[in-house]
Amino acid sequence: MSVETPVPVVALIQRSCMRDKIRDVIVTRILDGSYAAGERLIELSLAREFNVSQAPVREALRELEALGLVQSERYRGTRVRKADTRELMEAYEMRAVLEERAAQLAVPCPPQALADLHESLQKMHTAAVASDAAVYAREAIRFHRRIVEQSGNRLFLHTWDTLHLEVRARIAALHVGGELLSYAQAHEVVLQALTEGDGERAGRLLRELLTRLLAAIADMAAD
Repeated sequence: MSVETPVPVVALIQRSCMRDKIRDVIVTRILDGSYAAGERLIELSLAREFNVSQAPVREALRELEALGLVQSERYRGTRVRKADTRELMEAYEMRAVLEERAAQLAVPCPPQALADLHESLQKMHTAAVASDAAVYAREAIRFHRRIVEQSGNRLFLHTWDTLHLEVRARIAALHVGGELLSYAQAHEVVLQALTEGDGERAGRLLRELLTRLLAAIADMAAD
């Protein structure tokens, strides 16, 4: 009876990193129009482009399918889907409820957590001034996740992570365009409330911020 050889941990980490890189590149191409709706994404071609096996490509495509950005069909392969604004809005509606409560539970925030939030906020401001939606989205996600993590509720954090917000935040950031700086400033008052130990106010501000973002996404969808 043959025994399957386990995959080395280093190899698993490398494959995970490549999966994330491939996923991010595909997302960028979908968002900037390089990949049009209906266009077929061929695993073998992508594997050759990134000089990897098809495994990390397949994993990246599975993540994107879970996000609704691509669709796989038997005998037809994987194709780019038209953006589904409804799915994005539903994810943000859940975020608004979850993060409001997480902020309430997050206080008192230890100095390190506040320092982490401040660092992300500074990077958000820099990205907003540079109109860099990708960097802004990345730092915004770090900011929000840190608050959910600080709540101490493991189920909150698990649920938040399953929403795949890294990618959805990039899509949302593109919807608000030139208002990135305004959204960064809205995060300042959230951090101030957490610094002052006012979890109720921080939660309310977070929910208002995400509700405002939801309205912007809805307006863009209507247009």
